[in-house]
Amino acid sequence: MIVYTRLWKTLKDRKISQYELVTKYGISKGLLDRMRKNETVTTYSLGKLCSILECRLDEIAEYVQDESEEGHITGIVRKISFPLN
Repeated sequence: MIVYTRLWKTLKDRKISQYELVTKYGISKGLLDRMRKNETVTTYSLGKLCSILECRLDEIAEYVQDESEEGHITGIVRKISFPLN
């Protein structure tokens, strides 16, 4: 799962408030709410935030393997097969 805990630290480091993101840069409150809940956001939104904050993607988002994903990914890999010619 993708988590956005790094976003809040980067905002603090850059001295940019959530209010400023909404009023000055046009970031929606809904996007910030989805990120607060670690829900799905678009790559466009991530890119826009990186541009505003002048940062890399890994400064606002990070992949953390969820326990429920662990077996799922392995299962997908096992189901892939290629015919031998």
